[in-house]
Amino acid sequence: MSSVAELQSGKGHSDENFPVASFLIAPRHRPPVMAFYKFVRAADDVADSPAASADDKLALLEQMRASLMGESDAVPEGMRLRETLAAHGLAPAHALDLLEAFRRDCTKLRYRDWDELIDYCRYSAMPVGRFVLDVHGESRDLWPANDALCAALQVINHLQDCAKDYCELNRVYIPEPLLAAAGVGVEALAGDKANPALAGVIAGLARRNAGLLDTARPLARAVRDGRLALEVDLIQTLADDLNTLLIRRDPLSQPVHHSKMDVAALFLKRFPAFALMRLTRPRLSPA
Repeated sequence: MSSVAELQSGKGHSDENFPVASFLIAPRHRPPVMAFYKFVRAADDVADSPAASADDKLALLEQMRASLMGESDAVPEGMRLRETLAAHGLAPAHALDLLEAFRRDCTKLRYRDWDELIDYCRYSAMPVGRFVLDVHGESRDLWPANDALCAALQVINHLQDCAKDYCELNRVYIPEPLLAAAGVGVEALAGDKANPALAGVIAGLARRNAGLLDTARPLARAVRDGRLALEVDLIQTLADDLNTLLIRRDPLSQPVHHSKMDVAALFLKRFPAFALMRLTRPRLSPA
């Protein structure tokens, strides 16, 4: 059986679609976020590896769980996150939830409906934002808006990478009944271009995803930490733009990712509105 280290993709936080522990958040908060990210990245690479069997992947993910919980020192990323959580008084619950998502990825290749997809996002995406909020000492009252944003980001990733996930991993997050109702099979994801039926299904999911983004919109305003609020606002802006692209473009044949220049341009365009929003944000009365 391969080791966790042998299955790593080499992908880092700067390669992700959305900011991770960027310069926008306070330096003191970056170490726990990065320790969390490295653990999650390692687990994700295990689950997505085409070189290992499902059983081997599940065994490696169990090694990661044991290292996180102090039952083993086999996986350095687990040890480092365990130590970081202890140093900051944080619980391992969010990392454990993510491991559940990666276990599902090892064996679950198809989804039956939107609700099942969102249940997957409950484990694969929502814990990431919850952890970042916990690191910053933010209220758990923000979790519903966070969960909507994180789920929306996950759906965007699934739609962007629908062809790659199918061709490399035989994994399809687009609910099969939606494809069947449109008269198209999963094999259409292997084409050079989406046929009209497949394009309609993808655009329909993106339109439904816009509802999650609307639910998430108050989050940046509600976050107390100004630097985190700016990062959240940027993520929301990037997600809105990508989701619009997925409504209008074909992810099998057209670009539906942001370049670094795109990110910078959207940030500069959005910043004045963000600054005004923070200036007009209601202040809590002193206790």
